[in-house]
Amino acid sequence: MPFINGKSKTSAIEYGKAFAKTLNGGDVVLLDGQLGAGKTHFAKGVALGLNISDTITSPTFTLHNILEGGKFTLNHFDFYRLDSEDEALNLGLSEYFGDKKSVCLIEWWQNVKGLLPKRVKKVSIKVIDQNTREVTISDENFDN
Repeated sequence: MPFINGKSKTSAIEYGKAFAKTLNGGDVVLLDGQLGAGKTHFAKGVALGLNISDTITSPTFTLHNILEGGKFTLNHFDFYRLDSEDEALNLGLSEYFGDKKSVCLIEWWQNVKGLLPKRVKKVSIKVIDQNTREVTISDENFDN
């Protein structure tokens, strides 16, 4: 389902809000897309859809933002800066994956693929052009 730029930030947020209604505690959601595709705006929408009113920013430099106050705790990860799965493991970040009281959103998940649970949801945001993004949501199974 595409969303249109120009209002793409708003559209990505609205799409994320709608997607949040499908989430259950313990869900791990992989956000896939190039830099600037709209992953963080989608995450803002998910937070709003979970009734979290905190300001959502990209966790690129912190690796992990914990957002509470909604239906579930939202763990928003950005593993862009990780060099190995061992870094996430040593920091205890994988312990949040599958927690039934929370939902995890993971940007740059490829850097921790071996630590992910077997079943995850994947949201792929593809830049078509400056004005259009294509969003695909799928269920994925990993055999780690």
